[in-house]
Amino acid sequence: MLSEPQRLTDVVERSIEVDGINIRYFHAGHGSPLVLVHGLLGYSFNWRHAIPILAQERAVYALDMPGSGFSDAPFGLDARLSAAAYRLSRFLDRLDIKHCDLIGSSYGGTTVLRLATLEPHWIKTLVLVSPANPWSMIGRKRLAALRVPGVGIVFPDLSRRLRFMHGYFVRRMYGDPERVSAQTLHGYSLPLVRPGVLEHAVRIARSWHDDMRELKADIRSAADIPTLVIWGSKDRLVDLESAQAICENFRTARIVIIEGAGHLPYEELPTQFCTLVLDFLETYSPAQGIDGK
Repeated sequence: MLSEPQRLTDVVERSIEVDGINIRYFHAGHGSPLVLVHGLLGYSFNWRHAIPILAQERAVYALDMPGSGFSDAPFGLDARLSAAAYRLSRFLDRLDIKHCDLIGSSYGGTTVLRLATLEPHWIKTLVLVSPANPWSMIGRKRLAALRVPGVGIVFPDLSRRLRFMHGYFVRRMYGDPERVSAQTLHGYSLPLVRPGVLEHAVRIARSWHDDMRELKADIRSAADIPTLVIWGSKDRLVDLESAQAICENFRTARIVIIEGAGHLPYEELPTQFCTLVLDFLETYSPAQGIDGK
């Protein structure tokens, strides 16, 4: 039986240099490696409730992707989706993780899906949590606005000045905004003041259209990977109806909808989310020995 998240505290913060970029990550647990990848403007903080639960059965790694959180965000970092997928594969390589299960949320789901199309040998299973995808219509106008040169230039500084607005956007990601705590709001705001983080997000928006077109063309390259797609019934950021279109590209895939949750079900309902994930992994990727290496 799974313990509640607050009962486990053995989560260790570490960092590793990958191709000249310092990447921060958290590690907990033992067994087969399970890697967690956050979404756009998120970071490892997203997984704070899920890590201790998942670590009861797996060796969990949750990183701040380069350009996000408290990893390096160098000016000019390649923001294309394929580049993000490559950096994720290099992170796995530096940790000597040869074969793992991957969970990706939102744009992180898109990233792990892109890695699955480019280098499927890394991946045993995929868990995609409301991944940004070519079939979702929601948010396209906002992304298009960030591609306008003037808007993209002023957005980072303006966002830093209007920090009080961050709470609105965080609450919008929850199915029940009452679940958003002061700690959650503070945690999400912390890395956004760092130079380079918001600038990198703007560059991601600029390559979005081409990235999604390429992903749609290549997605069937990952068809053999067992895949679980999880969505919150009250997701306002990525179109729930696109889940079926994603699954049609896989031979073994299923959709689970968590009622009442928004875009981040692992934050709102972590025990329910983790139970779904671990049941899926037990079926398609049974636990191995120490760190699965």
